[in-house]
Amino acid sequence: MKKINLICIGCPMGCPLTIEKDGSKIISVTGNTCPRGDAYARKELTNPTRIVTSTVAVEGGDVMRISVKTKQDIPKDKIFACVKELKNVSIKAPVHIGDVILENVAGTGVDVVATKGSSW
Repeated sequence: MKKINLICIGCPMGCPLTIEKDGSKIISVTGNTCPRGDAYARKELTNPTRIVTSTVAVEGGDVMRISVKTKQDIPKDKIFACVKELKNVSIKAPVHIGDVILENVAGTGVDVVATKGSSW
């Protein structure tokens, strides 16, 4: 049996989690003060995902770059592919919060959306 220690990022409490694994099977999760800790630990050890935040260039806007994020979390192993695709994105103003900037980033089925706007 193997013990793994993580800090939960499911809420602001940052609970210290201890996960017991037997091979690929998770036996127990302890240390969490809410159900999100258990769910986070199991997901982190079987299918880790993250929200990606970045910026993209804006043409003809009142700012040169705007902040963007993935609309949902994507597989952790797709983060670098996502950032690589965003590096080459340039959009024309105006841009509104929530506008889809890039569809299906890195083949994940998840869109990248604007988290800041830009007018002409």
